[in-house]
Amino acid sequence: MPLQGEKHQSLPSNTQARTSPPRSRKKFVFLQLALLTGLALAIGTLGKLALGTSLWKDAAVEYLSNAFDCGQLDLCQQEEPLIPRKNAELWRELDDAFGTEGFEARAIGWLAGAVKYPTESYDNMDPVGIDPRWDTFGPLQHYLTTAFPLVNAKLSLTKVNTYGLLYEWTGSDTSLKPIVLAAHQDVVPVLPETVDEWTHPPFSGYFDGERIWGRGTVDDKSGLIGILAAVESMLEKGFKPTRTVVLAFGFDEEAHGHYGAAELAKAMLDIYGEKAFAFIIDEGGGFGEVYGTTVAIPAIAEKGYMDLLVEVSSPGGHSSVPPKHTSIGMLARMLVELEDNPYPVQITKDHILYRTLQCYATHSKDLPEDFRKAIKHSASSKKAMKTLNNFITQDLRFSASVGTTQALDLINGGVKTNALPERASAVINHRISTLEHVSNVKEHSTNTVRHLADKFNLTFTAFGETLTDPSVPKYGELALSVAFGKSDLEPAPVTPTEGANAGPYKLLSGTIKAAYKQHRGLINDVVEEDDIIVAPGMSTGNTDTKYYWDLTEHILRYNHRNSGTAKTPSISGVHTVNEYIEVDSFLEIIKFFSTLILNADESTSI
Repeated sequence: MPLQGEKHQSLPSNTQARTSPPRSRKKFVFLQLALLTGLALAIGTLGKLALGTSLWKDAAVEYLSNAFDCGQLDLCQQEEPLIPRKNAELWRELDDAFGTEGFEARAIGWLAGAVKYPTESYDNMDPVGIDPRWDTFGPLQHYLTTAFPLVNAKLSLTKVNTYGLLYEWTGSDTSLKPIVLAAHQDVVPVLPETVDEWTHPPFSGYFDGERIWGRGTVDDKSGLIGILAAVESMLEKGFKPTRTVVLAFGFDEEAHGHYGAAELAKAMLDIYGEKAFAFIIDEGGGFGEVYGTTVAIPAIAEKGYMDLLVEVSSPGGHSSVPPKHTSIGMLARMLVELEDNPYPVQITKDHILYRTLQCYATHSKDLPEDFRKAIKHSASSKKAMKTLNNFITQDLRFSASVGTTQALDLINGGVKTNALPERASAVINHRISTLEHVSNVKEHSTNTVRHLADKFNLTFTAFGETLTDPSVPKYGELALSVAFGKSDLEPAPVTPTEGANAGPYKLLSGTIKAAYKQHRGLINDVVEEDDIIVAPGMSTGNTDTKYYWDLTEHILRYNHRNSGTAKTPSISGVHTVNEYIEVDSFLEIIKFFSTLILNADESTSI
């Protein structure tokens, strides 16, 4: 964002955009900081003589804090739009082609055609070749072969575990690290009892003149088809990459990726090796209106994950002679105890959401002023940080992003009304804070219910360790374990966004801005403020990238979906009824991927 009094210059479409502030601007900011610090020290020196140690210190801190609040220092540095230079003419040609009615019709047909294949994935599916429900992926892949003939003729294809697709678009300079564009072919199942609630059938791919309807139009066939459409269009223009581009398409992301992305990761490690890629882009954050300003939020990390299985066992018998507490009753008490003792929610300067909030405070037009001041002052004031935490805990979206969450999702117990249940169980889903670990969840859960094992006289086993004296007779058993064998995952490594190693994030940021402005015809406009702000964010869920950590330290979860505003959404129905995407939003996705490929192809910073 410009300093006070500074304006953006027009950006020629055939030149490389700046990816960092000019040296004079950096010098100016440094001088501002030095001046502010000197003034704060001067206040402190004079105030110390007059007011005493405590008061003068507070006055100095408050002054420096107010300086930040006045906008004198940029707390959310923005990249300039990054426009292809070597392939500037091709970039303009693609933009012209994407704007034609003919291409729009092709794009609609590509996505609608893919949506018609009900590639649903379920949590309980057996391996490929055993479970017949995988068979729906064969017809989809035949469709992709016919719909994108140049992709399948010019790129090499390796099929991994039958339905995993690994394309390589080989570049002319093999010394450059390749990039990976990822997406998934599967969709969340449609509940049969909800089919009548859809405006248009969930696997129709119906186009109503503005929107394409159906399961997967947003998550994630728009990403899958968006990538393929961009590559097919570039091949039609004769483009030959300098940097190798790899396309990795899993087929069970909605069912944890055990058969798809997990096997694709092994294949890529075998073919390319560890840390072989410049960056990986997979589905994730998009952009939309946030507090009156358009903000794009690529996720630079993901929370961890663990499903906790709580099992209670006790003697059975006839329901006419019940004990004081049945297995179900004891389990219920433990679940209430866990819900009554949630994980603490406390934002710190180390948390990714703190960076996101700094961007909101710096650039969002309609952010409440008390919230804005709390965010900015928290950089130097403990009191402001406390106020900020109060805001966070009162907002479900923010608190869920900051802390470890627990959600009671599954429960099972009993087989008949006149039989005492010998066993009752429940599964609690945890999304683990990026500042914590799986071990924290295990410890918290164990400590929370330990006293109830004593209260009900139960043998207590937590994650394979018996914590009660086995020689003392017990009424029953309480066991804590990781559900489904191995459903625990540490939080993802954080992708660098600052410093010498932040080239991929900066390239993505500049590409987002270029694609956004290009799609709206604003690329050469002189504006006083950015049309779109890019803020680092975090995924609360997990994508296929959880298997890709060994392939690169630069994993970015973003696919340029335009969510619009609350009043006029461009997408809707993710994981529920009436999923759709506006065709204009889908066209912008295609433009984004073509711009990203061109920018990465000529980059010297990744």
